Amino acid sequence: MTAIPTVHVDGVPDPVPDDLVVLDVREPAEWEHGHIDGAVHIPLGELGARVGEVPDGQVLVVCRIGGRSAQAVAWLGQQGHDVVNLDGGMLDWQAAGRPMVSETGRPPQVV
Repeated sequence: MTAIPTVHVDGVPDPVPDDLVVLDVREPAEWEHGHIDGAVHIPLGELGARVGEVPDGQVLVVCRIGGRSAQAVAWLGQQGHDVVNLDGGMLDWQAAGRPMVSETGRPPQVV
């Protein structure tokens, strides 16, 4: 089994550089409550059908705690994408006080 390329939130520059794409693979309700501004949203279950929407270049893949994003990273890596998993996911992102936005009109939160 090949190791999943992984980075902890401390290893992600703040602010996120323009040349680093963030791909959020959580479900729509999770996304709406809080996500990284500028992230691309493709739920894990739709990734196979929507892989053409994954931008070129280095991609940081996120989910709630890192499990779904690890699956996405493994698969996308096999497809030739330059991907890395965010260890600890959005929960660690939020705990580190990193910026998020919400689609609900309320303060962003990880659900």
